[in-house]
Amino acid sequence: MTSPFIWLQHALPHHSVSRAAGKLASSRVPWLRDLLIRRFVDAYDVDMGEAARGLGEFDSFNDFFTRELKPGARPLADASQFVLSPADGAVSQIGRIEGGRIFQAKGRHFTAEQLLGGDAASAARFEGGHFATIYLSPRDYHRVHMPASGDLESATYVPGDLFSVNQVTAENVDGLFARNERLACLFAGEDGRFASVMVGAMIVAGIETVWSGPIETHSPTLAREDFASGTHRLAVGAEMGRFILGSTVVLLFEPRMVEWLDGIVAGDTVRMGQALGRRLQPKAGA
Repeated sequence: MTSPFIWLQHALPHHSVSRAAGKLASSRVPWLRDLLIRRFVDAYDVDMGEAARGLGEFDSFNDFFTRELKPGARPLADASQFVLSPADGAVSQIGRIEGGRIFQAKGRHFTAEQLLGGDAASAARFEGGHFATIYLSPRDYHRVHMPASGDLESATYVPGDLFSVNQVTAENVDGLFARNERLACLFAGEDGRFASVMVGAMIVAGIETVWSGPIETHSPTLAREDFASGTHRLAVGAEMGRFILGSTVVLLFEPRMVEWLDGIVAGDTVRMGQALGRRLQPKAGA
C-alpha cells in the first residue's frame, strides 16, 4: 500500500511549490529573512561556527543557505592518490555500474543513460565503472566541489519531477534520481571521464554553476551546452556549483579510474574533501 507521504509526493504540484519556496527564500525583507534563518538554524542545529559569516550578515535566506565556510574548514585529502567527496552529506548508495544500471534502493535501479538525459554515448563510457550518490541534508553545507580535476565537456539540464529526496522516497519512487530535474556535468579528467550530476528535489529553488551562474530550472525542455577543451578547467576541490535549497549529487566514473574505499558504505556521513575512493592511476611521482 502506498504511504500517505508517497501519495502526497505524487499529488503535489512540484514546480509550483518549489517556485513559491524560492520566492520566499529570496526575500530581503529584514524581519522575514532573519526569522527564516534563525528558525532554520535552530530546527536543524546548523553549525554556524564554521561559516565565514555570522547571523545577521546574510542578504536573504538563499544567501544563508549557500553560505561559504571559513578558510581551512574542509581540508582536502591527497588528491594525487584519492578522489574526494564533492559535498557534505550522507552516502545514499555507492558501488559499481553494471549492465548500465545504478542501484537506488532495494529492488530499485535507474540507468546511467536515464540519469544523463538519454545520452547513450556518454552513458556507455561508464559501463563497468563506479557511482556514488550523496544526499545533502538541510543542515549541510550546500556548495558542490570537484571530486577530481577536470575539463568541463558539457552541462545538460534535464527537466523532470521534484520529488523529495530521502530514504523513504528512494525506496518507493522508481528511478528517483533519473526522474527528478537535474544538471548533468561531464568532465575529462587526468585518468578518464567522470560525471557530476546535481539532482533537484521538492522546494529546490535553483541550481547554480561557477561557469554560468543560475541555471534555468523548472523548464520542460532539455538543454545541453558543450564546451571547447580548456574553456573551463576546474581543480580538484574547487567549487563547481551550489543548490538553492537542495539535494543530491551523483558521481559516475569510467572503468579503471577508481575503487571505493572499504570503509565507505551506504549510510555513512561524509564531508567535502575527504577521501572517497582510491585512484587506480595515481599521479606520477606520488
